[in-house]
Amino acid sequence: MDIKLTKHDKRYIEGTDDVYSIMQRVLLRDNQIDQEKEHLWMIGMNQAGYILYIELIALGSYKSVDVEPMNVFRVAVMKNASRVILVHNHPSGSLTPSDADKDITDRLIQVGRILNIDLIDHLIITPKTYISFRSTKLMDELEQSLKYVPTYQVVERIRKEEKLIAKEKLAVEKDKTKTAQQKAKAEKERREKLELATATALRDKGVSIEDIAKILGITVKAVERLIKDK
Repeated sequence: MDIKLTKHDKRYIEGTDDVYSIMQRVLLRDNQIDQEKEHLWMIGMNQAGYILYIELIALGSYKSVDVEPMNVFRVAVMKNASRVILVHNHPSGSLTPSDADKDITDRLIQVGRILNIDLIDHLIITPKTYISFRSTKLMDELEQSLKYVPTYQVVERIRKEEKLIAKEKLAVEKDKTKTAQQKAKAEKERREKLELATATALRDKGVSIEDIAKILGITVKAVERLIKDK
């Protein structure tokens, strides 16, 4: 359902306060019964931050709302939005993101990347206040998640990281101000962190330990040790 802006609403988003100012009024316009249900809205914008649309994606119960990721971006694709903001309310008044809130945000980040549409923030609102995933750094954390990244993209990231490591190794040899031992230690730690994150992500996707070992270029025992240490 398309949400119409009033003459009092800004048409450009410059920050989270602008988003909340608009969505607070939208929430308060709902009748009392609907205010006790969870709503999920999507704000679509162009690259300059001009609001192209506000869509009520889903209306749930008093404590949850079901979301189909592709439906969230349906209008964004139709209206050529390049940036979107997700907004939903907590009728309980709590601003603490649930595991489900984090999980759907994680999924939508990946769907947005496939469609070349940036999910730039997720706000949880009440009639009196709000919380921003971006402002609390939660958005940054979810953008680094590998949970919903396709396996082939994980492999591509590994290859890019390996090239970066190779460049850094070359820089080490040219850098006379730092010892080779210090750089080697830093490179080893970075490699181990990358291997751990990758092995864990691939394992969660059901990739066998043997295939993980081939992808990472390490032994099966090394993979087992990585996973066990986690």
